[in-house]
Amino acid sequence: MEQIVLGGGCFWCVEGGLLGLRGVSEVLPGYSGGHIENPTYEQVCTKRTGHAEVVRVTFDPEVIPRRTLLRVFHTLFDPTHLNRQGNDIGPQYRSIVLYSEEGQRDDALAVIEEISENYDDPIVTEVAPLDVFWVAEDDHHGYFVNNPQNPYCSAVVGPKIAKTRAKHASLYE
Repeated sequence: MEQIVLGGGCFWCVEGGLLGLRGVSEVLPGYSGGHIENPTYEQVCTKRTGHAEVVRVTFDPEVIPRRTLLRVFHTLFDPTHLNRQGNDIGPQYRSIVLYSEEGQRDDALAVIEEISENYDDPIVTEVAPLDVFWVAEDDHHGYFVNNPQNPYCSAVVGPKIAKTRAKHASLYE
C-alpha cells in the first residue's frame, strides 16, 4: 500500500470523488502545506495558516497505478484556477500534490504535463514534498456520504463527483 496527499478545492469533493475507486482503501481529509501545528478547520478558513484542505489517499498501486489515480484526481476540479474552485476562494483551496517519495513527484509532474494539452490556461497544481499531514476533525470525514442533502453537497460536491465517476466509470467499484 502507498499513501499520497492531494488537494484540489474543498476536501469534501476530493474525498467523495476518490472513495470507491478500485484499489483505494482510505481517503482521509486533513490539512497540510502550512506553518501552524495541529490546525483546525476554523483556523484554515482564515487563510492565514498556509495549509490547504487535502486528503491522504491510501491505495494499492498494483490495482490503481499512481498516474491513473492522479489523472482521476485532476478531473475533480479545474487545475488551472489558482487558489480557487468555484465560490471557494483562498489558498486553502489550492491544487496541490504533496509527495513523500521522488517517484510520486515524478509521476505528478508527468501527469500534469500530459493533461496540460486539455487546457487553454496553464495548470497551477503545486507539487511539493509532504511535511506533516494533520487529520481534519471527525465531522469532515465522509462528509458527502453523510450529508448528501446539504445544499453545498447537492449543488457543488455531487455534480463534481458525478462528472468524475462518469469519465472514469471503469475504475470504480
